[in-house]
Amino acid sequence: MGDLQSVLGHVPLDSSSGSPFPGLLDATLDQLGKGLKSGHFTSVQLTKAYLTRIEQVNEVVHAVVEVNPDALNIANSLDEERAAGSIRGPLHGVPVLVKNNIATKDKMDTTAGSQLLIGATVPRDAFVAQKLRDAGAIILGKTNMSQWANYRARDYSINGWSSHGGQTLAAYHAQQNPSGSSSGSGVATDLGLAWASLGTETDGSIVCPAQRSGIVGLKPTVGLTSRGLVIPISEHQDTVGPMARTVKDAAYLLQAIVGGDPHDRYTAEIPRIPDYLAACKDALAGARIGVPWKAIEEGIKKDPHLASEVQVFKKTLPILEAAGAVVVEANYASEIKEIRGLEKSIMRADFSVNLASYLSQLASNPSNIHTLADVREPTQKHPLETYPQRDTGIWDDILFEQKWDNTDPQFREAYDRLQHLGGPGGLPGVLDQHDLVAVVMPTSMAPMWAAVIGAPAITVPMGHHLETEPIHEDGGLVETGPGVPFGISFLGRKWSEEALIGLAYGFEERTKVRDKVVKRVVTPTAEIGV
Repeated sequence: MGDLQSVLGHVPLDSSSGSPFPGLLDATLDQLGKGLKSGHFTSVQLTKAYLTRIEQVNEVVHAVVEVNPDALNIANSLDEERAAGSIRGPLHGVPVLVKNNIATKDKMDTTAGSQLLIGATVPRDAFVAQKLRDAGAIILGKTNMSQWANYRARDYSINGWSSHGGQTLAAYHAQQNPSGSSSGSGVATDLGLAWASLGTETDGSIVCPAQRSGIVGLKPTVGLTSRGLVIPISEHQDTVGPMARTVKDAAYLLQAIVGGDPHDRYTAEIPRIPDYLAACKDALAGARIGVPWKAIEEGIKKDPHLASEVQVFKKTLPILEAAGAVVVEANYASEIKEIRGLEKSIMRADFSVNLASYLSQLASNPSNIHTLADVREPTQKHPLETYPQRDTGIWDDILFEQKWDNTDPQFREAYDRLQHLGGPGGLPGVLDQHDLVAVVMPTSMAPMWAAVIGAPAITVPMGHHLETEPIHEDGGLVETGPGVPFGISFLGRKWSEEALIGLAYGFEERTKVRDKVVKRVVTPTAEIGV
């Protein structure tokens, strides 16, 4: 990445207030936009600062796999556009990171963390990447991720590890599990290695790493954001969404990437695209919000380490009520065990077909992989893939146990059953039964209920663990322990992002958990040069 220490310098002043410009650990898009508009700094200076921040901490956290070698040239071009009076929008000249399963037609790889896709090229940008470029954002680099989006190993799957990027670590505790699979996007956003990041989610992979890095993560309705040229797991559950430090910034990023894409037929179902920025106003007054206490209690039984998060959640509900929300108990009718089993089958049925579809689109494919079977064998032989310690159990199940995919008649029966359990028996059913705008849960327990029916969810920081010793280790990584953040999630009907943003914004304004001082084990120090 070169010697970029020259960008270190004094922090410029915000001319409107006379106060020091916020450090990049916390800077919002409004603040960055004001600084660019007023000429306090250029996009080139901002980009250099972020590149230096990556240099300062990436050997510890492994959040960024590679940076865009053309980032400074792109920033310079956008500065020239600004100087000529042409501003594309609020993201103009602002660096953004994208997860390493989102294709970019540039000098960077798109690998989903696998050695087998290094050097493969794509015919075009992923639709969401092109939308970022059109909006004037600088795609600064690719974030590390749980390899194949946590969809390879059955018995030894560690969040945040990939053979391409190494082991991502979150910043609040030594050896902290970053959660997965948008691990690098969560950590990079938290540490201000870019303004914000894109993640992807099939079941929990935006909201879970967002909560463990103390940021906001928004998992959109399936189809609101295109999956075109995004390395898949399941066409029925995959979605691309924003990871940012505030609800408003998540709304900005969501606004930039939504829209119809002829390469993703699911986007044809978008009813309308709201003004997500306008939704950033307190919507708690009068909102009926449900709490599925039975599911939460089951979550504690499954993982007792989450009891402390539930205790904070219980103390948080009066904040919603004090804001005018009506909070009621509203329990799901379906049991989680059967839903999990069916979801597993649907994802396995989708993966082999969807993966082959992605691979068929590659412009160059040096590893000559075209099917899941093609991927499995060289993965097991490549020394950097650390097989058999990191197994291929999920792929083995797909190829040798389930043996049917989403083209088989069995698929429709299983999918319809899942939609019944997850629909009338799950989130939509409880929303309708109790006339709710949303369901609220601790984030650790929330993702599945939205995932299986393609509904949206947003997580907002709720608190930090207070234990004096690490209490939960997974593969040598600390899952919960002193200082580790956790979040609260609002879940709603399909296409209800506008309403969820309003609820999350109201909660964030009243709590500002991220603003509370919490010690990180590593923090970059580089700021914008003047």
